[in-house]
This record gives sequence, C-alpha cells and structure tokens, in this order.
Amino acid sequence: MDATMPVAGTAVLLRDRADGPEVLLTRRPDRGSFAAAWVFPGGMVEPEDAVAGASEQQTAARAAIRECDEEVGIRPAELVTLSCWVPPVEAPKRVRTWFFLATAPEGELTLSPDEVEESRWPTPAEALRLHASGELRLFPPTWVTLHTLAQLASIDAAFAAASAPELYATHIVGDGVFVWGGDAEHPEGGDGRHRLETASRPWQYLRD
Repeated sequence: MDATMPVAGTAVLLRDRADGPEVLLTRRPDRGSFAAAWVFPGGMVEPEDAVAGASEQQTAARAAIRECDEEVGIRPAELVTLSCWVPPVEAPKRVRTWFFLATAPEGELTLSPDEVEESRWPTPAEALRLHASGELRLFPPTWVTLHTLAQLASIDAAFAAASAPELYATHIVGDGVFVWGGDAEHPEGGDGRHRLETASRPWQYLRD
C-alpha cells in the first residue's frame, strides 16, 4: 500500500432488532468532505492515535473509536476489521479508510454540532431503499457496506462474515462505474464482474 496516503478509520455500529440488525448513519454538514452525505462515524488518523509498534490497521481502529466518541458520544469496543477502501485516482482527496464492525454500546447519542447534522438507525435494507428513492445521499463505500449487511440476518452473522477483511482498491472505468479486484476491467485483473453501477438509481452491485 502507498505509505504516503493519509489513513482514516470508520466504525460501522450495529444493534439488533426483531427484523434484523440496524446500523448507525449520520448526516454530514453541507460543507467539507462528503457534504450532506449519510456516513458511518469516523475520521482521519491523528497523532494521538499512534502507538509504538501498532500497525496501520490498529491505528485506524483507535481513530475510529475516538472519532465515534467525538461525533456521537459513544465509544465502541471490540472492533472487527471489515474492509479497507482505497479511493480512485480521480478522487479530489485520497484517503485510505479502514471500516470496522462493532456492536453499539448502550447509551444515548450526543451529536457533535460541528460534525453531525442528524442521525438515524435504519436497517441496511431500509437505508438502501431510502437512497434509491433519493432521500439519502450515500457514497459507494457506504452503499456497498450496507448492501453486504442487508444480506445478513443478525449481528452474529455480520461478525462471522467479517472474518476475512476485504480490500477495495477502487478504479473508475466508465460513467459512474466503480470496479474492484476480480472484475475483468480492474488493473489487477479478473475474469468476472465486481462493480457498482451508479449512473442511475437504484444502484446495481454486480459480483460473480
């Protein structure tokens, strides 16, 4: 991986309900990175997150915990690495971001007025439906993560699925087409499809 690329950590917080797990989404302010988008809590690695001998992944996990506390007032524990996202070269700001699963701790959220406009706890399937109808703005890493979680019936199933963290080295190959490893058009090669088509809603995730 590019050692010069900035790194961030994101916490995907889950809690169970009768019809499956729900996930915490927060809406960013109408400015800065991911303006007005619904995202998982998280942010850039800061010097205070660094510990001697820690790997990039461990440092990103510390950042995810700290940012979650700062943004919504809760501190998750026992994070499990879900994925690592590398943005395409076309991105205006390239940050390698680690996504971590965690069970949401008990307690009310306390939203940071500077970083979070509002929050909600939809099921992943609900969030995807709201995006398809234009009610939520999502970026591809959030959408793909929600799509993955929507296939799972419980938090336990989500953690089991995260036992093999996945790398998403993103490339853009057409109008709103994002591809990852395994796709025939990805620079790393492949003989199938692993892509997200975003030119129209609902977005289509295709993986052979």
